[in-house]
Amino acid sequence: MHKVRIETLKQDLTNMNADFAMIQGKENLFYLTGFRADPHERLIALFILPEELFLVAPKMETDLIRAAGFTGELLTYSDHEDVWALIKQKVSHQLSKNPKAFIEYRSLCYERVLALQTLSDDTFLLDDCEPLLMKQRLIKNEAEQQILRHAAAFADFGVETAVASLRTGITEIELVGQIEYALKQRGIREMSFQPIVLFGENAAQPHGVPGERTLKEGDIVLLDLGVVFDGYCSDITRTIAYGHISDEVKTIYNIVLQANIAACNASKPGEIIGTLDRVAREVIENAGYGDYFPHRLGHGLGIDVHEAPSMSSDNCEKLQVGMTYTIEPGVYVPGVAGVRIEDDVLLTENGAECLTTYPKELVIVPART
Repeated sequence: MHKVRIETLKQDLTNMNADFAMIQGKENLFYLTGFRADPHERLIALFILPEELFLVAPKMETDLIRAAGFTGELLTYSDHEDVWALIKQKVSHQLSKNPKAFIEYRSLCYERVLALQTLSDDTFLLDDCEPLLMKQRLIKNEAEQQILRHAAAFADFGVETAVASLRTGITEIELVGQIEYALKQRGIREMSFQPIVLFGENAAQPHGVPGERTLKEGDIVLLDLGVVFDGYCSDITRTIAYGHISDEVKTIYNIVLQANIAACNASKPGEIIGTLDRVAREVIENAGYGDYFPHRLGHGLGIDVHEAPSMSSDNCEKLQVGMTYTIEPGVYVPGVAGVRIEDDVLLTENGAECLTTYPKELVIVPART
């Protein structure tokens, strides 16, 4: 249970004249309570009122919640009980007329919005709690930074495993299995997203789906993967050459590498975030491949694999020490190649610290059976 984070949010809510906040997104709950779970259709939600705080959860989760360090009040329920009736009984007398509730616009489903409305006979005024939470989550403290370093090290290991497992005839989906199995042997229970493994022409799809395509000499291998470690995510992409590759593909690789390096070098406290995208994009455009870089430079990284800040060209916010984000320029030429090089970056007083350390220079793996 993170009391300082909760008190900071409570103060923000007071300043905005909120009756309460309901936090039920898995990532935000973890950030505030230390408890991370996927309850499926069951409700787990933290209610924050001016003078009260309680966590609503199924009774069967009680021991796990306490083991995670939550010391606050629990309002537990069984599957046969109406959880919203229990919540109404607890909070309705504390609500003002036309109460103002802060919810998570991004993750709260409409069914629960309707259920929330039953807590008062008056119409609710709803506002978004996500900006208040992301204001806190944006800057990682030293403990969070260390966890992210560990998560990045496991991502590096995932790439190492993939490279060691390359052989003629292996399929994309088989290689995904090799990566996940090796990471589970190291204690990783959860990937931060479904790994992307693409061979040859498939690598020209930025978010292609691994399938039955077999590896052959001369292929490019695009590897995009990450893990969840102690609740925090990593995300790495490396592009590997298997056997020989053409001069054009080598040229594309070096262009993407220079774009990655340029954006890393531009990462300085106080720099406009959009500048990083423009710096990397300029490298690619000047080389004649601007039309083949179809996405933003990267995204924030933390409890969510994609969170603030967005590393897009139109982001006018400034980089701050303690921000963590990805830098992942890419060039995808249909029928030729797809190359992406992605690093996890922590912004320090001295600039970018790359948390992912697997070599970025072109790795050529000899063909083998």
